[in-house]
Amino acid sequence: MKVGYARIDGDERSLDEQEMLLRKAGCERLFSDDDTDARPANLGLLECLSTLKAGDLLVTPRLDRPAHSLPNLVELLDDLARRGIGFRSLQEGIDTTSADGALVSHVIGALAEFQRSLISEKTRAGMAAAQAQGRHLGRPRSLDDEQIAAARIAIEQNGRSAAEVAASFGIHPRTLQRLLREQAGVPRAAPLAAARPLVREATSSGALPFRRSGEKR
Repeated sequence: MKVGYARIDGDERSLDEQEMLLRKAGCERLFSDDDTDARPANLGLLECLSTLKAGDLLVTPRLDRPAHSLPNLVELLDDLARRGIGFRSLQEGIDTTSADGALVSHVIGALAEFQRSLISEKTRAGMAAAQAQGRHLGRPRSLDDEQIAAARIAIEQNGRSAAEVAASFGIHPRTLQRLLREQAGVPRAAPLAAARPLVREATSSGALPFRRSGEKR
């Protein structure tokens, strides 16, 4: 069975022309989406895809109707092929049930993979350039370098606990310990003792002398 799918966006006003083309192509059922109305996006396409079964042929006026991007189109074609469903785009003259159409489908897949590779390469190049300029990647740090240095002084020289200092900055103690390790150049996976911060230890007399973590009492 031939099943047609049409879609209009903000640049179009009516489905009439697309639906006429689909009927002329022999479609027995039609589904559509209007991106300008209040219905959930692509609800018509989802209904169409759930209706299709092995041996059916999905017909669309042009390639950009059922797909918003090249990777999206490849994903759709792969899904249809796995389910034994053909695909035909009228404007481009692509029909995956023919030898030529199957070849075009493979070419589209190769182009999508090439596009993904370009994006990945540009992303890596951008990250490398940012690191070379000393820019921090990922989520913004909770504290800047001056605040981390001040926290280190408060702990190591002024005798405040990591919990107290972390609370004064409004962050979790583990976050503070991680920032201190990073600034000191200690690997993230290294135990806290590697940074050897000063910690408090209560004695029987009630005094709170300081020792470095890892040192014997």
